[in-house]
Amino acid sequence: MVDEKKVNQVVESRNGFELPLLLFAGFRSIIDALHRDLAEHGHPGTRPAYGFALQAVGRDGAAISEIGRRLGVSKQAAGKTVEKLEALDYVERAPDPADGRRTLIHPTPHGVDLLTRSAEGFDRLRAEWARTLGEERLAALERDLRAMAPTGAFRLDAAGWFTG
Repeated sequence: MVDEKKVNQVVESRNGFELPLLLFAGFRSIIDALHRDLAEHGHPGTRPAYGFALQAVGRDGAAISEIGRRLGVSKQAAGKTVEKLEALDYVERAPDPADGRRTLIHPTPHGVDLLTRSAEGFDRLRAEWARTLGEERLAALERDLRAMAPTGAFRLDAAGWFTG
């Protein structure tokens, strides 16, 4: 369960700068744990930005320019990311059946496996947080964060925002 001493220390310290740092530390703990798990299950070269990029590709595929728009990066940056994903066998290129001049990027079975394992990993990690904090406290935290997040906060360009 929750370490009450730690909670009391946090409650006593109300410096504004700590809130985003604590939120980011929680985010990092989840992402780092997920990537350790993915590395053990056939995805050692995966980086957090690749998950955002694969979400931008989508199950039906997308053109590089569309991937760039979804990620909030240039077409060139999206192209470099796609090249990395291609080298890791997460995506492949195929002609667009609707327009032979266009190339679409599609997830490979290895890419779909990464997305599936990521979803399962996030579910496991949430369950760990629920065991530590208690389901009611975690549900309240999620409700509170949703209330504070602006509409449309779940944007794929988060990776670009951190680096850009």
